[in-house]
Amino acid sequence: MTGLLTMTGIVKEFPGVRALDGVDLDVRAGEVHCLLGQNGAGKSTLIRVLTGAHQPDAGTIHLNGEPVQLNSPTAAIQRGIAAIYQELDLVPELTVAENIFLGHEPARFGFSRRHEATVRAREILQGLGHAEIPTHRAVGSLPAAGQQVVSMARALSRDARLIVMDEPSAVLDPEEVSNLFRVIRGLTERGVAVVYISHRLEEIRRIGDRVTVLKDGATVATGLDARETPTKELIRLMTGRSIEYVFPPRNEVPSTAPVVLEVDELTRPGEFAGISFTVRAGEILGLAGLVGSGRSEVLETVYGARRAASGSVRVDGAALRPGRVQAAVKAGVGLAPEERKSQALLLDQAVYKNITVSTLQRFASGGFLNNRAEREAAAGLARSLDLRPAGVDHPVRNLSGGNQQKVVLARWLLRDCRVLLLDEPTRGVDVGARSEIYALIRALAANGVAIVLVSSEVEEVLGLSDRVVVLREGRAVHTGPAQAIDEHQVLDLVMEGSAV
Repeated sequence: MTGLLTMTGIVKEFPGVRALDGVDLDVRAGEVHCLLGQNGAGKSTLIRVLTGAHQPDAGTIHLNGEPVQLNSPTAAIQRGIAAIYQELDLVPELTVAENIFLGHEPARFGFSRRHEATVRAREILQGLGHAEIPTHRAVGSLPAAGQQVVSMARALSRDARLIVMDEPSAVLDPEEVSNLFRVIRGLTERGVAVVYISHRLEEIRRIGDRVTVLKDGATVATGLDARETPTKELIRLMTGRSIEYVFPPRNEVPSTAPVVLEVDELTRPGEFAGISFTVRAGEILGLAGLVGSGRSEVLETVYGARRAASGSVRVDGAALRPGRVQAAVKAGVGLAPEERKSQALLLDQAVYKNITVSTLQRFASGGFLNNRAEREAAAGLARSLDLRPAGVDHPVRNLSGGNQQKVVLARWLLRDCRVLLLDEPTRGVDVGARSEIYALIRALAANGVAIVLVSSEVEEVLGLSDRVVVLREGRAVHTGPAQAIDEHQVLDLVMEGSAV
């Protein structure tokens, strides 16, 4: 493999923050180069420099041995550099073909040539092994995996020689991840280089060739063999300390503990049917299943964000009114949704405002909010959760993924929830913060909170939960103690629907 990209001594400063402090990165044509680091290590800033969104304050960038200046995203695209972000930048209402050629549609004499765009789009999708994706279909109607393939096709439509993939597997089930890796290997066989960013260390083993690790805005290791470097060594490089990749001890949930949450024959046609389970005080119930199995939809229906067609939800024996979030919150139900940025956080508001938003009545007097009391309450929780940075006045947008998740959990801690619904609580969270969130979830359960947990990572569901419900195509195919089933059995259930 020949050298394609070399970034040397890259420095980027923002007011009061040195985000990159002399980062080095070299990528070869036809390799998968994995970029690791905790949230806040500088990965996103480095990628923005590489794609022309940020200009470095110092350092050099060479492509194919020649120095280049990437003054804009357009300049990066013209040099063959493209990025596929975790939150895909597709236009849902436009067709697959229109998205692939958005901004550079085939044209003649000023008129768009739609037929040519459709033919070329089909050729690119076929080259990616996805000829089944219809080019005339609105991209918003495709599943997450299909939309990701369209993003790759868009990059290839511009003859990209280097593609950055930021957490590409975050919303994919195991089968879709395997297909993603097949597509990536197809790209590298054609000489395309892939910079792969992921917090899932097991993926690095499967798809990576070499690894670069960032910490505190600097390169701490580069050129590591992705398959030979021990996981503990990668974690030590990322965090500066050794972290055992294990779960906190389970709390003993007595059989006499009161049932807090009862879900009985809950049904929404087309999403899930006949879902029933109970959760006791201090118990963690895990919902396992593939993307599209109905996991998130069940949580949102329990919370009242979706209205059930039939069935019931009870908290402490009292039935909740279907489709009423306010009633669920009043009964002590909290939800930490999968898409925290778009569904849970007010990104431009201060940290303390995000923490107190569900308990404003506690800080209201005479029609006015006591901002000082809000700050004090939020600051106390921020300290107990080791929120970083510790201040509560800066916008929550500036926090890393793990610390944003802590803000969401702090909101419901402040409200003293009886039931906490957690949808992908560690999605996009680095190894160090993940361990902290695991400990926090177990601590909440130890204090009597009834928790329902959804995660795409089977290991996480089994490692955190006391009991597990396995869903397949909207129906429960297994319910039992988490320790009585292993990862392979869960995958067999969700793939085949067989019994354990």
